[in-house]
Amino acid sequence: MASEAERIEEWRLPEREPLRPLFAPRSVAVIGASDRPESIGRILVQNLISSPFGGTVYPVNPKYRNVLGIHAYPTVAALPDPVDLAVIATRATTVPDIVRECVDAGVKAAVIISSGFRETGDAGRALEARILAEARRGPMRVLGPNSFGIMNPVSGLNATFAHAMVRPGPVGFISQSGALNMAVLDWSLRANVGFSAFLCAGSMTDIGWGDLIDHLGNDLRTRSIVVYMESIDDARSFLSAARRVSLKKPIIILKGGETEAAARAAASHVGALAGSDQVFEAAFRRSGVLRVRDIESLFRMAEVLGVQPRPKGPRLTILTNAGGLGILATDALLNVGAELAPLSGETIEALNAVLPPHWSHSNPINVYSDADLDRYARTIEIAANNPESDGLLLMLTPQAMIDPTQTAERLKTLKLPKDKPILACLMGGVALATSEAILKQAGIPTFPYPDIAARVFYYMWRYTYNLRGLYETPAPAPEDEAPDPAAAATIIATAHGEGRMQLTEAESKAVLAAYGIPVVETRVAETEEEAVAAAAAIGYPVALKVLSDTVVHKSERGGVKLHLSRETEVRAAYRSLCRRFPEEDFLGVTVQPMVTAPGYELIIGSTVDAQFGPVVLFGAGGSLVDVLRDRAVALAPLNPSLALRLMEQTRVFHALRRGHAGRPIEMPPLQQALTRLSRLILDHPRIRDIDINPMLAGPNVLMALDAAIILHHPATPDADLPKPVIRPYPRQYVTHETVKGIPVTFRPIRPEDEPLMAAFHEALSDDTVYYRFLVPVPLSVRVQHETLAGVCSIDYSRDMGIVVERAHPETGAPEIVAVGRLNRVHGANAADFALVVCDHCQGLGLGRALLQRLIDIGRTEGLDQIIGTILPENRRMLDLCRKLGFRLIKRPGEEVTAVYQCKSPD
Repeated sequence: MASEAERIEEWRLPEREPLRPLFAPRSVAVIGASDRPESIGRILVQNLISSPFGGTVYPVNPKYRNVLGIHAYPTVAALPDPVDLAVIATRATTVPDIVRECVDAGVKAAVIISSGFRETGDAGRALEARILAEARRGPMRVLGPNSFGIMNPVSGLNATFAHAMVRPGPVGFISQSGALNMAVLDWSLRANVGFSAFLCAGSMTDIGWGDLIDHLGNDLRTRSIVVYMESIDDARSFLSAARRVSLKKPIIILKGGETEAAARAAASHVGALAGSDQVFEAAFRRSGVLRVRDIESLFRMAEVLGVQPRPKGPRLTILTNAGGLGILATDALLNVGAELAPLSGETIEALNAVLPPHWSHSNPINVYSDADLDRYARTIEIAANNPESDGLLLMLTPQAMIDPTQTAERLKTLKLPKDKPILACLMGGVALATSEAILKQAGIPTFPYPDIAARVFYYMWRYTYNLRGLYETPAPAPEDEAPDPAAAATIIATAHGEGRMQLTEAESKAVLAAYGIPVVETRVAETEEEAVAAAAAIGYPVALKVLSDTVVHKSERGGVKLHLSRETEVRAAYRSLCRRFPEEDFLGVTVQPMVTAPGYELIIGSTVDAQFGPVVLFGAGGSLVDVLRDRAVALAPLNPSLALRLMEQTRVFHALRRGHAGRPIEMPPLQQALTRLSRLILDHPRIRDIDINPMLAGPNVLMALDAAIILHHPATPDADLPKPVIRPYPRQYVTHETVKGIPVTFRPIRPEDEPLMAAFHEALSDDTVYYRFLVPVPLSVRVQHETLAGVCSIDYSRDMGIVVERAHPETGAPEIVAVGRLNRVHGANAADFALVVCDHCQGLGLGRALLQRLIDIGRTEGLDQIIGTILPENRRMLDLCRKLGFRLIKRPGEEVTAVYQCKSPD
C-alpha cells in the first residue's frame, strides 16, 4: 500500500517556483543549434558555454553531429537526460511540433527566439494558438515567441543571442523589445549598471507580465523591477502581481504607445492592442507602479529609490549657490507638477543668522556665489530640517570661495533628516567628478542638470502617491441607501426586449436614481398638452429636451430648449422640436426645471476598455467638454478614497476644492456618486457607456441635469460581456449565522477593517500568534499600518480573507473574532490556508465553521487543493483538519502539511 507521503506526491503538490527552470535551469537544450558562422543557433550555444551557469548544454539539430565541439542530438527525445530549459531558434512553422516534443520529453520551460507569429497576421496567431495548446498538455511554461532570450547574471546563464553578458546587480529588467534589450545592454556596461535578471518577454503567448513580476517580486536579489512595455494581454494578472509586488519593491515602467501613432506601431510590433494610454495610466496608479516617460529615467529611478527615502509630499526645497540655476530648477519643478516648499518662520529666522541680509527670504534659497564652505553647510542643515518641506535639492557650481570636493566630504558629516530625500545637482563637468563619486558613495544621487533633478523628485513623489493608494485605509463607508438593482435591470431588459441599445434620457435617469445618484426632476411628455401640464406642475422656468432612443447628444442636434417662462413658450418649443426630428427619432419631450443654483458643470460617466474592462470617468463638463479635455479615468470598482484620487487627477478638482463664490463645495457627495456609479456598472455588465453631462456640483447641490446610457447589443452572450479587471467585493460570501448561540457575520475582509484588525491582534496571546505564524511575531510588527494594509486591502482574484464579526457583548460595537485566508499559490490552481480565532472565543466552534467556509469557497472558486502548514504541537488545528477531511503529512524535522483535495486528481 502506498504511504501517505507517496499519495500526496501523486496529488502533485504545486511547484512553489514555477519559473525556476526558466531563470535558473540545471540543463539547457538549444533546438536549432548550428555551426554556421553568425547564425543565431551558433551564438546561443556559444553564449551558453562561454558564460558557465553550472549546467549542461545540449545542442539539438538533426543536421549536425557536433556543434562547437559538443555532441549534438537529432531530437529532444534523443537527449540522454531530462532538460529544464529548451531554447528554440527554428522556423516559425516548426515551433508548435517542437513544443509538443518538449512537453512529451518532460522539458520544464522553453524560450522561443523565433519570429514570424502574431505580428504577421492570422496565420501567425494560429501558430501561437497551437504553441499554447501544446504547452498546456503539460506543466511546461513558454517565454516568447519573438524573444531576445534570458540572462541571469547571478548564475551566469546567458540564453540570448547578445554579444555580451550584463553585470550582476539589483535590477530585474523585462522588455517587450529585443532591440531595446540590446541597447540597454550596451548602455549598462558603460554606466556600470547591474541586473539580477535581464530578458525579453516577446509576444507573451504563455508567460506574461504577471508571471514575471511575481517571480522577480519573490527574488531576494532583485531590489527593483524595471519594465519596457508595449501592450498587455492579461490585464488582471498584471495588476494582481504589480499590486502585490509594489508593496515590497519598486516597479518602474516605460510604456510605449503613448500617442495614437505609437500605439499603432506597438500593435503591429507585438500584434496586440496597445489600449488607451489614459486607462494604462489609471492602471499604473491603481497598482502602485511608477510610470516614467524616457529610458534614462527608467534606470535612474531604480537607483534613486534604492538609496533615498520616498518624499511624504510634493514640496521641495531648493538650495543653490547660483541664482540662475535656482530659477531653472523652479520652472522645471512646477512644470512637472511638484511644488516649492514654503519656508517656516523658524527656518527663515535660522537662515537670517547665516545668510546675508539681502537673501531672498523664500524658496529657492540662494547662498550666493561668495558663500564659503561653512555658510553652505550650515544653510543645508537648516533647509533640510524645514518642517514644511518634503525633500531637499542641493545645487552646486564651482566657485572661487568653495571647494566642491571639500563640500561633498562635509555633506557626509551633516545631521540631515533620514525621512526626506536629499538630491544634488552638480554642474561643472570634470571639476566635480570627485564630488559626484563622494556623494554617490554616501547615497546622495547627483544629476548634471536642474530639470533632471526636479523631474526625479516629482517621480519620487508620484511613486509615494501611487503607493499611498495601496496603503491608505479608507474611512468606514457611511450607512448608504441600498441600491435597487431590480429596478435598473427591469429598465435595461425592457430596452433590450425592444431591440434597443440606447435608453432614453428619462430611462437613463431612472437607472441612476435606482442607485442613489441624484438627478434633476424629469417628466416625460408625449404630447404638447402633457408638456404644458408638466411645466405647470414643476413651475417655471423650465427646459424641454427631445425624448429619443436614438439621439445621444441632444444639444448638438438642436434638441434642447432652455429658459421657457410661460405656456406659450413651452408650446412653441414643443412644436419646434417635433418639426426638427423625424418621427422615428421623436418620442416626445422631457420637461425639467431650469436649475439656477451656482456651481461647476462636471462630467461623470463610464465606458468599457478592451483590456481593462469597465472604467469610470470624471472631469470638467458642459458644452466645452471636448475643448477643455480635463478628465481622468479610474478602474472599477471604486470606494470613496479611490473616487477622491480620481478627482485629484483633474484641474477642475482644484476649483471644486476652492469652492464657488466663496462658499465651500463638499467632496463626500461627489465621492459617493462616483462610488455608486462604479457599483452600477459592475452590477449591470450589459451597460456599455454612461454619460452624465452636465452634473452640477455647487454649494449644497449635486445633481445630474442630463444623462445617456448605451447598452451592449442585445444578442451579446453573457460570457462575452466585459469583465472588470479588478474583482469587486465578493458579496456572495457574506453570510449571517448563529454559532453556539452567538450571532456572527462571515464576510470577506475590506480595506476599512484595519482598525478592527489592529484590535483583533492586540487581543491575541503569544501562543496563538506562534501557532498562526509558526514563529513569534511582535505585536508592533503585526499592527504596523503597512502590514495591516496588506492584510486588509487584498486582490480577491488572488486571495480571499474571511473575517468573523460580532457585536461586542458589552459595547455593541463591531468586533472581529476570527480570521481565515486562502492565498493562491502562484502558477498553480491551489491555495494556502491559515486561520486564527481570538483567545476569548476559542472553543465555541468558530474555527470549524470558518475552515468549512474556506473549503466551500475553495470549491466555488474551482481550486484543486487547499494546503496548510501546521506546527506538530498545534493539536487542536490538526484534529480539526482531520475531521474536515484533510490529509496530514509529517516529514522528519518539518511542520505538518495538511492537504484538502477539492477535486479528484487526474
